[in-house]
Amino acid sequence: MRGNPRGCFRTPLIMICCFVQPALVSAENLLDEAEFSALLETRFGWETERDELQFGEAVFTPEVNMRLGESVKLNGIFRFRGDTEDRLEPGRPSEDNRDAISERAFVGDDVDIELRELYLDIDLEDAFVRLGKQQVVWGEADGLKVLDVINPQSFREFILPEFEDSRIPLWTVNAEIPVGEDSLVQLLWIPDQTYNDIPDSDAAFAFSSPRLVPRLPAGVTVLSTEFDRPNSFVEDSDAGARFTTFLDGWELSANYFFHYSDTPVTRRRLLPGGVAVTQDYERTHLLGGSFNNAFDDWVVRGEVGYSTDRFFITEDAGDSDGVVKSGEVSYVLGLDYQGITDTFLSAQLFQSFIADHEDGIVQDQVETSATFLVERTFENETIKLSLLVIQSLNEGDGVVQAELDYQLYSDVNLTLGADIFYGDEDGLFGQFRNRDRITFGVTVGF
Repeated sequence: MRGNPRGCFRTPLIMICCFVQPALVSAENLLDEAEFSALLETRFGWETERDELQFGEAVFTPEVNMRLGESVKLNGIFRFRGDTEDRLEPGRPSEDNRDAISERAFVGDDVDIELRELYLDIDLEDAFVRLGKQQVVWGEADGLKVLDVINPQSFREFILPEFEDSRIPLWTVNAEIPVGEDSLVQLLWIPDQTYNDIPDSDAAFAFSSPRLVPRLPAGVTVLSTEFDRPNSFVEDSDAGARFTTFLDGWELSANYFFHYSDTPVTRRRLLPGGVAVTQDYERTHLLGGSFNNAFDDWVVRGEVGYSTDRFFITEDAGDSDGVVKSGEVSYVLGLDYQGITDTFLSAQLFQSFIADHEDGIVQDQVETSATFLVERTFENETIKLSLLVIQSLNEGDGVVQAELDYQLYSDVNLTLGADIFYGDEDGLFGQFRNRDRITFGVTVGF
């Protein structure tokens, strides 16, 4: 097994057990209080252009919940995943982007084992603390993200999976403190230096768009590549705060997050005979907020965020390192409607603005995307049909995701889906226009 499972699982477990030692009860009582459950999912994806399987997965996800006292609860989730095709993550990923405490363990090239979540819920007299490996969700946008940047993301299937499945949980101290009757302050400290899982160049969803991967002139030789990841437990940790309140029917938040951007910055340096390429991570301050309110069958919502230091690829041959630093404003406006029986409709408008745009930057100064989601249930909610369209209004490319879910029994669910990309191959979505697929899955609960 690869991935140092001892360092991944043992040290955090010891830390948590030591923390709750005074609250522990006898082993017999622990088992009495424990609740065990699991999901077994088989998934298949048929790539239509290549006329072959893109993946054939079996995923086993056991979960345990137990009380360790009147005010302490332990929650743990593991994931065992095997893929017969090994095309989404060919071979054994290096995981240079992951902290040792969040690495996966591998059995051969086809099976990976991951501690997805392991945290304590601690109810204090005037606060709530969640301590351990977890997901923290800021924002509720569909398909694309503005404020939901606390956890990095796995792009092994680009942005096709649900965010809950593609987020990478982090070891986090998460405290929520009530302020008055209608307000709450959330404080985060994240000493886990784990960042986005980006597919290798031979993976099915390897990035190729010039917006994400710098293009070198024909005939230029790459002389060396260097990769640097932050590794100081304290100095390189992330921290954030969110204030939420209710005012005249509106739920409002103010957010701040000091963190390393989860995508590495790729720089090039011209040398005699070729170029040297380096990748590292850069700090940024995220300031933003969100709002939502319900009006009869309508919900109005939105998010806005400003990042102080973002790095954009430039094709300016005279640029010294191939990237330009600038602040960036992003926002999303959403409108949801539930006035039709058994039907949910949602539309969103995303925009981003590069403050210091220069000639040569691959991305437009103003980028606009729109999404449309429709969900409808049938037969007393045993059948669910959903359709999500994400469209870039700048490049004209996009993706359509359709899914049909059928609850065969209370603990057995069947899923049939299709993911269709379109547009120019240089676009964010069009780069995968030859990756259209039909998917089928069976999920059994225990």
